[in-house]
Amino acid sequence: MQDLPPSTDQEAQEVQISLIRKASVAKRISRVRSISSTVIRLSRRAMVRANSGKDKDELDILFVAYSYGPDLAEKLRRYLKERRQ
Repeated sequence: MQDLPPSTDQEAQEVQISLIRKASVAKRISRVRSISSTVIRLSRRAMVRANSGKDKDELDILFVAYSYGPDLAEKLRRYLKERRQ
């Protein structure tokens, strides 16, 4: 398993790894989902702050571009345009 950052005490790192290994699969999946949700929420919040003039659809397209690439973002843009018509 990859080491934690150098700022993490060795004993603390061993305890953290032990707790992760002892956790059930359901608990580990729950933690991953929680972390992913937090990262997405913080990413979207930062995009709103950096792009205050954009509407919700434009921000969604920007999120998709950053997360999944420009090709999928362009497909989303076309889909949203067709849906509005």
